[in-house]
Amino acid sequence: MSNKEVSSKKLFEYHDVILKPVVSEKALSLIEKNNTLTFIVKMEANKLRVKEAVEKLFDVKVEKVNTLITMKGEKKAYVKLKPEYKASDLAVKLGIL
Repeated sequence: MSNKEVSSKKLFEYHDVILKPVVSEKALSLIEKNNTLTFIVKMEANKLRVKEAVEKLFDVKVEKVNTLITMKGEKKAYVKLKPEYKASDLAVKLGIL
């Protein structure tokens, strides 16, 4: 495999990790107060994979990731961005705000 094939495969995998952003009152509150974005992610994804995917796809730096399994059986990830990046700016790009 060439380097281009490997890098495009990685990018495809990053898109597979994050399924969708969460748009709820709590999620919007976290964006404003804690600089944190909320995503529904693949069940198989761990915190490190979520962190890598967000950093590569959205060109930001992640401070920490918390995950949980919802009552619906989905995996939710709370992604706190480093202070030099604004979650609200990224939310606007994603169409959340």
